[in-house]
Amino acid sequence: MNNIVAIVGRPNVGKSTLYNRLIGERQAIVDDFSGVTRDRIYGTCEWNGKKFTVVDTGGFVKNSDDIFEAAIRNQVEIAIEEADVIIFMADVTTGITDLDEQMAKILRRTTKPVIVTVNKVDNHSRLLDANEFWSLGFEETHFLSSITGSGSGEVLDAVTEHLSDEEKENSDLPKFAIIGQPNVGKSSFVNALLDEERNVVTDIAGTTRDSIHTVYDKFGKEFVLIDTAGIRKKNKVHENLEFYSVMRAIRALEEADICFLIIDATLGVESQDLSIFNLAIKRNKGIVILVNKWDLIQNKNTHTARDMEREIRHRLAPFNDVPILFISVLEKQRIFKAIDAGLEVFANRTKTIKTSELNKLLLPIIEQKPPPASRNRFIKIKYITQIKTYYPAFAFFCNHPKHVKSSYKHFLENQIREHYDFSGVPIGIFFREK
Repeated sequence: MNNIVAIVGRPNVGKSTLYNRLIGERQAIVDDFSGVTRDRIYGTCEWNGKKFTVVDTGGFVKNSDDIFEAAIRNQVEIAIEEADVIIFMADVTTGITDLDEQMAKILRRTTKPVIVTVNKVDNHSRLLDANEFWSLGFEETHFLSSITGSGSGEVLDAVTEHLSDEEKENSDLPKFAIIGQPNVGKSSFVNALLDEERNVVTDIAGTTRDSIHTVYDKFGKEFVLIDTAGIRKKNKVHENLEFYSVMRAIRALEEADICFLIIDATLGVESQDLSIFNLAIKRNKGIVILVNKWDLIQNKNTHTARDMEREIRHRLAPFNDVPILFISVLEKQRIFKAIDAGLEVFANRTKTIKTSELNKLLLPIIEQKPPPASRNRFIKIKYITQIKTYYPAFAFFCNHPKHVKSSYKHFLENQIREHYDFSGVPIGIFFREK
């Protein structure tokens, strides 16, 4: 089950330091093929056998040193709505401030678990001072020093106590998540796919509060649709709307194999679309871009599909080897082609290439264009194999793996893409010592 733990608190109390420590705990116990993101906004943590997503709400605030109280309040409300457990951080060196009081007042209204975490408690006198935070009225209050890490284990123990043990129902069917900004046509896309012959559709209880899981089984195609369309319109500043839609996308992303990112043709690619795209890429998910409301553009004759596709690929660079389809959900134009594209990307993501075939293809190319020497070290790649992981990843065994430049890594990725269809799928390239 995909649980979300949000860290909230006023600026400069140490939210990001705690966040980095929690993600670091995860980093230490997973092998380096898993591609755990170090993104400062969200990442995965594992503790007591439970895996969950940690969200640093401070990462969504552009000017966190000079932020309006109302904006922080909105962030707290969104975190309450979207998270399963909330870590409320405060700072012992300043004591309880007015802003802490205001945030506590909002948090006391929720039925969700709130764990008060008082930071910078790193000596005996601060330990005594920290006791005043019990007056905020929460049952669970912990003291820690996020820089040294003392007390973080107790906070994680408290967090995992509240997380469900229930495993999500495993299915071999491809899982497609419908993601994107509010009002781009996500729910209309799902409805357009499911409207006919609804009797062949089986509902599965969603493993998260707002995602709806539906098994699609028609025309010889079967997969699970994860609809995240429940983003409600908020009369809030853009940053908070962004925070809200990213929180919702995170839930769906974690469960999905393939993401359909829906973009509004009348608006083009916005920075928020790129944020969601990058979340999917960092999690090594397959991706298909659907440009919806294309009928509105066609009627105006302002853009050709080719112009817009070129513009989108330019914005997505460097990873722009993704299928882009122009659809109209309203007119039901090309929505079933979108499904075909999703199934093709799923096949690409699960594709395996024989070791002998990889070496036969790539070793002559590498010999012709070897990696550039680094500090008089000549790099010799001797052997290539595909790693067994949930997305396509390749290990190149060589004598100086740490000295291979990133430009050469891109060159190898391009060679693989040129010879094999991995459209819509991020590829992992790793260098290992022979």
